[in-house]
Amino acid sequence: MTTNIAVLVSGRGSNLQSIIDNIENGYIESATISVVISDVGDAYALERAQKHGITDVFIDPSDFPNKQEYEKEILKVLEDNDVDLILLAGYMRLVGKDLIGAYRNRIINIHPALLPSFKGLHAQQQAFDYGVKVSGCTVHFVDEGMDTGPIIIQKCVPVLDTDTADDLAARILEQEHNIFPESVKLFVEGKLKVEGRIVVHT
Repeated sequence: MTTNIAVLVSGRGSNLQSIIDNIENGYIESATISVVISDVGDAYALERAQKHGITDVFIDPSDFPNKQEYEKEILKVLEDNDVDLILLAGYMRLVGKDLIGAYRNRIINIHPALLPSFKGLHAQQQAFDYGVKVSGCTVHFVDEGMDTGPIIIQKCVPVLDTDTADDLAARILEQEHNIFPESVKLFVEGKLKVEGRIVVHT
């Protein structure tokens, strides 16, 4: 059985590209990206989808009176495309309770820090400014909090004395492109089990 994936994006889509590449090269088997949904009309991620023949949809939040109605439209697109798994790849909005409720433990996010440290926006800059010696990235299931869901995989990245915040962000991104596809592969193969806050790799 094929797992149908939706990817929610807001920007350039480099993590989307890493998922596309790993499906196309056979690392992630029995999965397909059914639709890419953006809340930003000129997001480069939409062009990436088009180049690979993937359905791309722009849903403008300003067209809706509130977040709930906006996410109802997202749910409609997900249902129309028989989506089993949602990936947040640089999606810059908090997911609401209706969407989370419909896809409990089937929404996965990639975050450029070692959670629970440095949640929210500009996590790489936050870590750099704090002076940590080790940073990294986290793949986690999405719950009602901000970057608080059960953790699937984390990868450490050392902070070098010569680093700028951009240097650190670039090295973290390299690891994001490794652990995000790995997490999707585990999900598709049925090897992830959520027990409270703990994700067990079976």
